[in-house]
Amino acid sequence: MNKTIDKLDEPTDFSLVLGGPLFQLFRRAHLTGDALELVRQRLIIISLLAWLPLLMLSALEGHALGGSVAVPFLLDVEVHIRFLVVVPLFIIAELVVHQRMRFVVRQFLERNLIPESAMTRFDGVIASAFRLRNSVLAEVLLIAFVYGVGILIVWRHYMALATATWYATPSVEGSTLSLAGMWYGYVSIPFFQFLMYRWYFRLFIWMRFLYQVSRIDLSLVPTHPDRVGGLGFLANTVYAFTPLAVAHGAMLAGMIANRIFYLGAALPDFKIEIAVIVVFLLCMVLGPLLVFAPQLAQAKRTGNREYGALAQRYVREFDAKWLRGGAPADEPLVGSGDIQSLADLGNSFEVVRTMQIAPITRDAIIRLAAATLVPMVPLLLTMMPLEELVKTLFGVLF
Repeated sequence: MNKTIDKLDEPTDFSLVLGGPLFQLFRRAHLTGDALELVRQRLIIISLLAWLPLLMLSALEGHALGGSVAVPFLLDVEVHIRFLVVVPLFIIAELVVHQRMRFVVRQFLERNLIPESAMTRFDGVIASAFRLRNSVLAEVLLIAFVYGVGILIVWRHYMALATATWYATPSVEGSTLSLAGMWYGYVSIPFFQFLMYRWYFRLFIWMRFLYQVSRIDLSLVPTHPDRVGGLGFLANTVYAFTPLAVAHGAMLAGMIANRIFYLGAALPDFKIEIAVIVVFLLCMVLGPLLVFAPQLAQAKRTGNREYGALAQRYVREFDAKWLRGGAPADEPLVGSGDIQSLADLGNSFEVVRTMQIAPITRDAIIRLAAATLVPMVPLLLTMMPLEELVKTLFGVLF
């Protein structure tokens, strides 16, 4: 165990984000430090790289605020949310996830959840996660996927508006990109999609790490007060992904806003999409924690059996002593520790009985779903005036 702890005493500890070619490129460009410092510089440079050329090119072509297009650049809600809100949230999420999850591995060790005999295997799981996180091939494949699928198929056929915009003009042969549209389609959107898909890849690394750890025979304690055998610290990792949930909600809100403003759609038309994005985020963030369900269920069954037998033995002896005349005549009932011991045993048995089979809390589910839905609240103004909306909210809350 000491070997593993010494290895984790390095500044990086366990991180899903401190690695990969893009991270190394940022380091060489002095846009980040070893622990994701300089976040403000990254926010400014990356957002401007994706957004500012679009403003300049669309203004050069006369599509910034008017012209012959139905959707000028400055009135395109989706593009501003995507590059001035979602991209910064992706970057901020890196810092949040790094700071809140860097001590996860240490928790497995400090709580003695990893048996001494499995320590070498645990070291191998950590090393495997780091290798995958640092993989050059993985990010090259992500770039290929972005251009081969994300741009040529998803964006062109499903995301682009079917009307004349600052970036494209639809025709029978297909959409014709403007100069701003070329930068948008081949630089800004690919970079945005790369950041998004890289987050999915990191979540895959996290799920794979947890799955491999769950294959180790963990030393779970059924009577642990967190009611998940000592794995309660994993439930707190969910909150680290809150910026990612807000980013996905904002991304969908921007897409819906454009279709409401320029294609005559209404917010209720997108109830399925809204439900899908909430379920998607819940599954993506909470799903990996379910890999511990088999071990937790087994620990609960074992705990119920063992503590049930212990409780049965104790209550029989308590009954024989205090109800059947077994207590010594000079031993007073008042002040006896037997009563407190019986209560303590009952509390322990209740903890085992109510033990959960996954380190997932109701609060985590609610907060993650709320974070995804919050960016869509302003869209309610497309259905009712602000004054009526405020009255409705007050009526619900008070």
